[in-house]
Amino acid sequence: MNTDAMNTIDSTTPAAGNWALAAEHFATPDATALRRAYYAEVAGRYWKRPVTEAEIDEGLRDDPADGLVPPTGQFVVGRLDGTPWACGGIRLLDPVTAELTRVYVDPRARGTGGGAALLAALEGEARALGAGRVRLDTRSDLVEARALYARQGYQEIPAYKAGPYAEHWFEKVLA
Repeated sequence: MNTDAMNTIDSTTPAAGNWALAAEHFATPDATALRRAYYAEVAGRYWKRPVTEAEIDEGLRDDPADGLVPPTGQFVVGRLDGTPWACGGIRLLDPVTAELTRVYVDPRARGTGGGAALLAALEGEARALGAGRVRLDTRSDLVEARALYARQGYQEIPAYKAGPYAEHWFEKVLA
């Protein structure tokens, strides 16, 4: 792995366990594999069937991650004991509002503190970009994600944007 492309983020909170979070370009091999796994899970749940590799390719082409680089955003990869199991992105919507996107923890690593650690790292990146609040949208069927956001202090808000897959909107004011 190219360590020059990473900027290590401190994750020493008790909830972080053995997770290491790092800002990483969205096109590294690990980040790409995690984005593909994210898309396979969310599309598969939505379509209620396994997703093909061609559908994943098409989905990633239709939803580029190029805004997830400084100065407009950042992508973060989480590793548990060295294995990449989580990812997420943050991008600025305006000078004070950042948006979470592509937040994913591999099902095999859920319940280990990775989601909380990932959100803490992404919130830190949002602060570094100058944001004072973070927003996101998600779907009703992504119950684990909605529960994670609520546990981490995100409050449901009225819709701040429209989208075919947006059914719930959340916001957290950053301290």
